[in-house]
Amino acid sequence: MNRETRNDRLFLGFLYGWVGLLTLAVLYPLVFIVSSSFSSSGAIMSGKVWLWPVEPTLEGYRLILQNDLIITGFTNSLFYTTVGTLINVFLTVCAGFALSKPNLIGRNVVMFLFTFTMIFYGGLIPTYLLVKDLGMIDTRWALLIPNALAVWNLIIARTFFQSTISKELGEAAEIDGAGHLQFFVKIVLPVSKPIIAVLFLFYAVGHWNAYFDALIYLKSQDLYSLQLVLRQILIQNQISASLFSDSANFIKLRNNIEIMKYSTIVIAAIPALIIYPFVQKHFVKGVMIGSIKG
Repeated sequence: MNRETRNDRLFLGFLYGWVGLLTLAVLYPLVFIVSSSFSSSGAIMSGKVWLWPVEPTLEGYRLILQNDLIITGFTNSLFYTTVGTLINVFLTVCAGFALSKPNLIGRNVVMFLFTFTMIFYGGLIPTYLLVKDLGMIDTRWALLIPNALAVWNLIIARTFFQSTISKELGEAAEIDGAGHLQFFVKIVLPVSKPIIAVLFLFYAVGHWNAYFDALIYLKSQDLYSLQLVLRQILIQNQISASLFSDSANFIKLRNNIEIMKYSTIVIAAIPALIIYPFVQKHFVKGVMIGSIKG
């Protein structure tokens, strides 16, 4: 066995200390937000909350349950995430498998056109005009159709299929009488669970955290996503006291908005935290296979 020298121990101690500092830098904001969501508004406004909840209360979550706009935003975000992710994964898997076939006519041209969109983007105004001409302004489709496929995820899926689904496997299925659709459904999809899990996580987190498209395309509050509602709460937190003749009402509103802000952030983060444990065992495997091989 190789014995560690003094310099080795110092170097390892430095690495552990550096990693520990990075871990604290990442974890502390999360702990602060959770603690603030369970603290009183007075403790938050006075800066008493550092690590643990001060004057513990569920007032922030009670205000959320009483706010119809937050409940609507949460429901809409679930819809956008669920339906949008299903559309994304379906299109990405189908396109990735088709483009992974070496005998596909025009495969390189199609892949070039996909890749071209990663380098050159039409811009916000042309995209908005296109969505408007398609009649999708202020509809749910405006958040689902324009982002139906991410080219980077398509490249990962195609690389996965190229490195995992061998030509011999397809020939064996063809000899057994399986058609292209049957081969795809019964053979390709079952062995593609790792990459499907990765795509599901990527797309779901993207939909759940998205707010800019909703800000641009949606006008009706009934269609707002939770992230857009959270943005409104953050903006309302900057309301000037000069707009209120009664200072007591201003202070009460300011305190309610402050505590609702942290509670809404916690609620918005819960779905991603729930989903990740179910897909994390496939996550690293899928990303490594899709990025290293092929």
